[in-house]
Amino acid sequence: QVQLAESGGGSVQAGGSLTLFCEASGYTATSNCMAWFRQGEGKEREGVASLRSDGETRYADTVKGRFIISRDSSKKILSLQMNGLKPEDSAVYYCAYKVGGYCPRDTHQSSSFGAWGPGTQVTVSP
Repeated sequence: QVQLAESGGGSVQAGGSLTLFCEASGYTATSNCMAWFRQGEGKEREGVASLRSDGETRYADTVKGRFIISRDSSKKILSLQMNGLKPEDSAVYYCAYKVGGYCPRDTHQSSSFGAWGPGTQVTVSP
């Protein structure tokens, strides 16, 4: 069973940068997909980016060109480098994991992810 723990959240002014981290513990399948989702106050959860175990990435249109998803060589730590942050990026960011070498084509699709972290708050002020 995989446990996930996010870190790196905080407060930043618009235009600034933050990097989030997600550490996976326990058994992780060789073929998997890890992703970042977020949920702003009063909003529905939405997908941000995903990374397949073979390196394929997908990004939501709202963050494309600003955010970069990556994983370290151990494949146990997932990162999300966020640049050019906007107030609308403010949300609780969640890390998610699913078994199988397939990431949903729709980055907002979350039902297939079986493990979730507790989330980390990101606040972007104008």
